[in-house]
Amino acid sequence: MNCARALSSNRTPLLVPAVAAIFFTAASLMAQQVVHLAITQPGGMPGLPVMTGIKRVTNGVQVTWDGPSGYYQVYQKSNRLTAPWVALGKATNLVRYAVITKLYSNAFYRVSGPSPQYIGAQACAGCHDNILTTELKTRHARAFTNTTFVVANRTVGYLLPGGFISQAATPQLAGVQCENCHGPAAYHAANPNDHTVIPRVEIAATVCGGCHTGPMHPTYEEWNTSGHAAVVPDALLAMSSSANNISSCGRCHSGSVRLALINGQNPIALTNDLDVAITCAVCHDPHSTNSNPAQLRNPIHSTNYFSLATSDVFTNKYNANTNINLCGQCHNARGAAWTDTSSAPHHSLQYNFLLGSIGELLGGSATFNPGTHAGLPSSAINSISGRFYLTNQCVSCHMQNDSSGGHNHSFEVTTNTVCFNCHVTDPEFLEQYFLTPAISNNVAVLLTALNRWAAIKAPVALRTNGAVIWEYTTPGGLIWQTNSFGFVTSWTQVDQVNFSGPNAAGQALIPNNIKKARFNLYLVLNDGSFGVHNPALALSLLNAAEIWMEQALQ
Repeated sequence: MNCARALSSNRTPLLVPAVAAIFFTAASLMAQQVVHLAITQPGGMPGLPVMTGIKRVTNGVQVTWDGPSGYYQVYQKSNRLTAPWVALGKATNLVRYAVITKLYSNAFYRVSGPSPQYIGAQACAGCHDNILTTELKTRHARAFTNTTFVVANRTVGYLLPGGFISQAATPQLAGVQCENCHGPAAYHAANPNDHTVIPRVEIAATVCGGCHTGPMHPTYEEWNTSGHAAVVPDALLAMSSSANNISSCGRCHSGSVRLALINGQNPIALTNDLDVAITCAVCHDPHSTNSNPAQLRNPIHSTNYFSLATSDVFTNKYNANTNINLCGQCHNARGAAWTDTSSAPHHSLQYNFLLGSIGELLGGSATFNPGTHAGLPSSAINSISGRFYLTNQCVSCHMQNDSSGGHNHSFEVTTNTVCFNCHVTDPEFLEQYFLTPAISNNVAVLLTALNRWAAIKAPVALRTNGAVIWEYTTPGGLIWQTNSFGFVTSWTQVDQVNFSGPNAAGQALIPNNIKKARFNLYLVLNDGSFGVHNPALALSLLNAAEIWMEQALQ
């Protein structure tokens, strides 16, 4: 019998009967969030039960565990030395948690599960030949020849019953195979119609983290510190409160929703599985051998226009052959336009800003004005440095090589070393003494002008319509301080603000050039790079906005 044990967190004696039981109802199970692999295990999917948590809940104690598909039995005992193990209810199928409603004062818990029986990838070929044929061409299939891999023993079921022993004894289990990620599959191969033992399809990053971890390959640890590792609370709240938001917000904020859309499925049924971050499988296709590096779903460089509005049908703009930068698939302007009045441009417009395909200039709307950092084809040469443009776009700066020689998945620009590849002069000098102050000063000038217009030039009817007359109905989050002359001396931007802008009727009273000016202002700020992504565009947008404001104040 294979089991995992845990102590109860209950420290206060409870006056309850000694007989313990577990009570499940269909309603309670449906209300539970989908349980994903919560901890990393060497090799990927655990082959034995692994206790993952025990906590107090309203009606008892919730015990959680993980392991392969199959039946599990929970046991409880009242003390460590003399008390017998008591089975709690019947073995549960595919459910890896239990709420124990009748407790001992200080309980111990144990979970037993199916014995791991591994069979090797070749046995999967009978039904999954197309996937296996592709997988055999990936790096995973050749992993056993990698020295780092062999040292770390990431083979199928290493040290587990029925798992890898040695290349001579169990050659069919060498390397990274189907059962690394999906769990032991011998029972499934023996009886494909038994749904209780179908190997798991798990999209949690912890599966990949079982191998891609540690000082020699810290990909999981890096990702876990990034913004991709958690669903933005506001987006999760929006998806949970309205089914219409599941697709519109979830396509970029929820890994489970995005994967469903990519696979041509309707994500509306994922109401209990929305809190899945942008995990490894969202960006990488583990079964693919496409031309993109590292089995990425999309390329890392493109110059084609792309902006996916929330009202757009996902499948009309995305397919497996979409030739758009992988990061740009989500980090785009979502169809933002200066004519929008309800809210400022979303904080996701980096791809369009990089290519200079967003914003209002004096001569009209920006269409294509990429900066050097857009990574144009390598035949183009930087006129200042004389060096080739970068061809990896976002990856060049946001995934600088880490100490292991791989790519850093924290996505943080932690060093300016990469800047020296193109910039002849000191990049810190360029940023500190030119670009950042110029952007900051222009923002302050523009804010002052907008506030002066609101105070002395705005229509009288508009001045009583909203607390911040020039703002969007839902303000973009700018907070500022002014001196006695009304000039902005400092400003900051926050996610939540305690004021409002004009309502729809009030927005109709705001002149178009004021709308264009505020649009440009928030484009520069919500790009988040302070102009680094496209310095020329950032300064041009702010300059155009300032000219419009000068005209409005005359």
